[in-house]
Amino acid sequence: MKKDCLFTKNKLMMKKLTLVLLICMVVANCFAQSADKVNIVNAYYTGFEKHDWNLVAGQLADNFTFTSPNNDDHIPLVKFREKCWPTNRFIKKVNFIKMAENGDKVFLLVEITTTGNTIVRNVDYFSFTRGKISSIETYFGPGDWFPGNKK
Repeated sequence: MKKDCLFTKNKLMMKKLTLVLLICMVVANCFAQSADKVNIVNAYYTGFEKHDWNLVAGQLADNFTFTSPNNDDHIPLVKFREKCWPTNRFIKKVNFIKMAENGDKVFLLVEITTTGNTIVRNVDYFSFTRGKISSIETYFGPGDWFPGNKK
């Protein structure tokens, strides 16, 4: 009888241990996915700071689209490079102010310091597909609207 009781207790302990290990693995995977998104977004902005198109393009999915209040309604990658990439010459530094993540979406408030030392704030809404940025929706905030704007 004692042998059966001990076996039952060990079996129960193994089930609990397995459950705890599974939970730990899920939590670790969530943190890894979050860190990956932060690294991808950071590399994207670093490309603007370093004026390195290849670094930026390396973070973008093939079906990438960009949207902004500046007559950009889900424009494709080719149009994004043509129309928006030239603003990189005005960008000195990008700082992350606030970031919120939900699944494959990231909201990010950024503060951009221009080469003229003015401050621009944007809210960017990133969507991810298979480890790449599939779309960005940008909303211009307080400051000088967007780098290179000639109001």
